[in-house]
Amino acid sequence: MELHYHDYLQLDKILNAQSPESTKKGLEAHDEMLFIIIHQAYELWFKQLHHEVDSILNILEKPALNDNSPQLQTVVHRLNRVATILRVLVHQVDILETMTPMDFLDFRDMLRPASGFQSWQFKQLEAKLGLKFEHRHGQEHYISQLRQEHIDVIKKAESNKSLLELVNAWLERMPLAPSFASDQGTSFWTDYRNRYQSSLAEAEKDHLALIDAIFFVEDEQRKVSSDKARSLSAKACRAALFIMLYRGYPLLQLPFQLLNALLEIDEQLSSWRYRHMNMVHRMIGTRIGTGGSSGKDYLKAAADKHYIFKEIAQLNSFLIERRKLPTLSLELEKRLGFVAS
Repeated sequence: MELHYHDYLQLDKILNAQSPESTKKGLEAHDEMLFIIIHQAYELWFKQLHHEVDSILNILEKPALNDNSPQLQTVVHRLNRVATILRVLVHQVDILETMTPMDFLDFRDMLRPASGFQSWQFKQLEAKLGLKFEHRHGQEHYISQLRQEHIDVIKKAESNKSLLELVNAWLERMPLAPSFASDQGTSFWTDYRNRYQSSLAEAEKDHLALIDAIFFVEDEQRKVSSDKARSLSAKACRAALFIMLYRGYPLLQLPFQLLNALLEIDEQLSSWRYRHMNMVHRMIGTRIGTGGSSGKDYLKAAADKHYIFKEIAQLNSFLIERRKLPTLSLELEKRLGFVAS
């Protein structure tokens, strides 16, 4: 039997998966169909995001990743796809906002206690990316609305190595970043610190203590300091900064694109959270969400707190002008690909 488009996509299941509560009750609520389809589309996109992120995790969790191989290009390509899908999720809010508050009220009270807060796929995705339970806003409410099987799925994701943790491990084993443990590496980073210090305006002098805490306080010392919540090690931070500073070298282009893709993912997640928050405020004002949360206030607090790759973004605070960068050794330049061997 030949494969047919209709059967391949299982359209009978998909097109009959919308059952408006208003229709069941014999009431008129035209926009409930839009509301259902938009959220079903979100969940399908979440499934695709899991498909992409799982493949990235499988590559990065291998004992060694050849940074000059197709594997790294595949990781970057799929991270960029994740960011592109997230942009689509942001734009879907435009469609949902064609529904007015009165249109929403036609069926809103029929949904209780169902809520987008019960989207276990999204929480699982956040966990895979690196958002830890202890860093979440409203921990007491976080799993209170979920079924036990979905709680188990999320907790399993939280117990596995996240993308953030695997990126930290990848950065730590970056072979080209000057090693702080070597005389040459210590000299490089000391030189860089001095150049960074000279670039600071008077009002920015407190940044010097910050760069010391992030780049020069090793992880054994961090454990007894107040800086316990950092996800990236000092070694990983130095490698990431080196990639950002010297990204013009061919061998550092893909690593830079990887870091940039992570920042894009965080930005799109943030945009989605804020669009969602503003839409909720527009639709229900200061009323309580159907799932029992505080509505807009809860969403705003979560949006402010739930940045996953913020430590990578923070490294941009420590950049200096290209013309002031320390000169690399000829040997290192050769390894980075500018000089023929």
